[in-house]
Amino acid sequence: MNIKQSLRMALKSMASSKMRSFLTMLGIIIGVASVIILVSIMNGLSSDITSNLESAGTNTISVMITGRGGNRTFGVDDMEELVKDNPEHFTSYSPLVTAQASVKNGVDSVDTSVTGVNELYPALKSIDLSAGRFLQFIDVDRLQKVCVIGSYIADELFDGSVYADSTLKINGSTYTVVGVIDETADSSAYSSDDVIYIPYTTATRLSGNSTVGNWNLLAADVEKMDDSISVVKAKLYTIFGSEDAYRVSSLSQIVDIMNEITSSISTVLVGIAGISLVVGGIGIMNIMLVSVTERTREIGIRKAVGAKRRAIMSQFLIEAAATSAAGGVVGIILGIALALLTGYLLNVTAIPSANAILIAFGVSVAIGVIFGYFPAGKASKLNPIDALRYE
Repeated sequence: MNIKQSLRMALKSMASSKMRSFLTMLGIIIGVASVIILVSIMNGLSSDITSNLESAGTNTISVMITGRGGNRTFGVDDMEELVKDNPEHFTSYSPLVTAQASVKNGVDSVDTSVTGVNELYPALKSIDLSAGRFLQFIDVDRLQKVCVIGSYIADELFDGSVYADSTLKINGSTYTVVGVIDETADSSAYSSDDVIYIPYTTATRLSGNSTVGNWNLLAADVEKMDDSISVVKAKLYTIFGSEDAYRVSSLSQIVDIMNEITSSISTVLVGIAGISLVVGGIGIMNIMLVSVTERTREIGIRKAVGAKRRAIMSQFLIEAAATSAAGGVVGIILGIALALLTGYLLNVTAIPSANAILIAFGVSVAIGVIFGYFPAGKASKLNPIDALRYE
């Protein structure tokens, strides 16, 4: 009996007892579907996190000064010198001065954070404006009370209609709105649309802190990010003499860390889901043992007419593999459908992985062969005389 005949018999056996075949495949179906769902959701989460971080600029280097004292300071002139002396590493920079504020326009008000930056900040964060302009050097140099607002602030305080020379009050002081930023996050609170940018020189007075402790640098080449970070650290070390006085990081490093974390979590979850495949394999072995018992006389007849041990074993192995493969196919279809549904319900982009699908299917077939080997071996070793006498 060749493989084609064995496969035909296996399919015929499965069709003759549909419920038993379904219950046999159930463990495989659940295992394969679980693997695909978990991998798809984790891929989606990883993709969403990565895209959100990349939208903030993976070529941005963040610098935070944590130690100051005496004459050991790092100011705007120092940062400008660093950028000018290393054009191969940096193209732009901006101080960051953050302050919490109550912002009002007439009777409407919001509590939000105000960020002080310079005129170069749009290049660092790829900021686009829907109206007006961004801050200019003269605004920073003269400590002008002007601001650029996000679409959330525009909706909350101006009903979405900001006109030339519109004003608002930040902690009681009047600021002129010179620009509105394009909507990027559905104009929701605490999002990238809930922002107000003012000159950092003005923000230092608003925050009550005369020094700048946070900076953003725009790296010239993402591929040389580590070298660029090393240049910043070397500069800061010469000033402070201690690595504890500053923190330097980049979003590209955070992206790499997040990818490693999600990959590790995905591996653990797939391993847990894989237990279902093992359980499914045990179910296949049990049913195949029952099948061998039920077909003992059939095996005896086949051996009596000259069937070799190898032919008997291959028949039952192919039947076990076919059952497991059928469960794998159903599990793949169910897993993709449930992954997309789960992603929709959780508002997460579910990304079914072709590699995960192929691996899950391959493992399901392998499990059928592995767990079907013992029943197949038992069938092939039956004595034809004893098998013919079996009732």
